[in-house]
Amino acid sequence: MNKRILIADHLHPAFKIEAEKLGYICDDLPLISRSETLEKLKNYAGIAIRTKFQIDKELIDAGPNLKFIARAGAGMDNVDEEYARSKEIFCINAPEGNRDAVAEHVIGMLLSLLSNLRKADIEVRNGIWDREGNRGWELKGRTLAIIGYGNTGQMLARKLSGFEVKVLAYDKYKTGFSDQYAEEVSMEQVVKQADILSFHIPLTFETKQLLNDEYLFHFRKPIIFLNASRGEVVNTRAVLNGIRNGKISAAGLDVLEVEKFPVLGEQEWFNELKDCPNVILSPHVAGWTHESYRKISEVLAQKLKQIIL
Repeated sequence: MNKRILIADHLHPAFKIEAEKLGYICDDLPLISRSETLEKLKNYAGIAIRTKFQIDKELIDAGPNLKFIARAGAGMDNVDEEYARSKEIFCINAPEGNRDAVAEHVIGMLLSLLSNLRKADIEVRNGIWDREGNRGWELKGRTLAIIGYGNTGQMLARKLSGFEVKVLAYDKYKTGFSDQYAEEVSMEQVVKQADILSFHIPLTFETKQLLNDEYLFHFRKPIIFLNASRGEVVNTRAVLNGIRNGKISAAGLDVLEVEKFPVLGEQEWFNELKDCPNVILSPHVAGWTHESYRKISEVLAQKLKQIIL
């Protein structure tokens, strides 16, 4: 029986250790190229990857013996799941592994925005001591709406429970999910009540460019907008328009429509975005902590138990 796994990316050693306990033979080749993978994949029952390259039709067809694709991360953005499943290939990922990291990063961004920490730090370093200009706002008593109540959405709600905020949650694909941490609501209730909006949704055909000018138009109050899901679910120009017209009072963006330099610097909206004092940016790192690196691999390996070869 073929129980060989090609580890084609930099995964924590925990994945290989746990997979081998289950009887798998792992070839740990994190530096392997796509072209080399195309040549070798016929020898494997499974491939494990992070974000290195697309697991598309061409690559899937190069692995006639593939039984599973293991993505070390929360989403399956770089895997053609539909085609894989049409070939009866099992797809697994590990959103449980970085949900703590994402939730904590979002809360960190939110608290920094409310307390003007970025602006205050820059000013003090430049010899400006402005207490009044950096007077912040408290989180207690505000209403935070979570869009997407999956692993990270639920963990954010749980971690917010000590802050005495009202947490609302909307999920198009779930119902009856109210719990002790969040109240299930309609989108109509979100736009009426939210002071803070946090996205925790995958990138799909339906969610691409979800936040646009029309979407923001319906909000009754200025919102703090947070996105640590996928950059393409947001139209960045709409965020800038929202900041300009008062629909968005501040934003924390861990992900952007276009990522990495130099291509990010070439976007017409980037200079305007980076010059906004009420915007905090980070390099798609919310779910990438020293702990999540290990936990993602551990979760992924445990899910191999679901696969029957």
